[in-house]
Amino acid sequence: MKMIGDRISVVDGKEKTTIKIVPERKVLITGLMGAWMFMWYSIGFTVIWSYFALDLTQQEKLILVIFLSFWLYYAVRVTRSFFWLMKGSENIKIDSIGLTIKIATGKMGKAKIFYLENLKKIRLDFPKEKSLQTAWEASPWVRGGERIEFDYHGKVVRFGQKLNEKDANLLFNLITKRVEEHIKIKNKKEREA
Repeated sequence: MKMIGDRISVVDGKEKTTIKIVPERKVLITGLMGAWMFMWYSIGFTVIWSYFALDLTQQEKLILVIFLSFWLYYAVRVTRSFFWLMKGSENIKIDSIGLTIKIATGKMGKAKIFYLENLKKIRLDFPKEKSLQTAWEASPWVRGGERIEFDYHGKVVRFGQKLNEKDANLLFNLITKRVEEHIKIKNKKEREA
């Protein structure tokens, strides 16, 4: 196994290449997100308790239900981001069949295979330096910020969350090289058959 940058590990074999990208592990940010998440759950459970324990009018109960719907949305988003920071990874495998991407939290996650013959226009995507998108993607509770993308059956598939420009370029070069190699080998085998 070799490292590309700080967060990307690569196992490069003859038959397949396996790449693992982990999120930035910043103890302070993870601790603050954990504290914020605990506070957010405390607020939600207090509101739920109030809904059942207090003698409220129908209008007050409706307001609490509306609040709880927003509360639940952000509770799910922040919880997913928190566990992503703790145990998340992007697992990429390139072999003679295709490019497989699995966004995993711990061992949970679903692998999606993208067949090599259908991959089109692998490219890098960086937002403008001082744009709103750059500020949004830098937030720890946002999981996005994918830097590598390709077209697949008319859709854009993106991966490489929050990679800096240097690491994204190194990973892009490796992926394009391996995809081209596997396509050439596959085409050669088909011509020989």
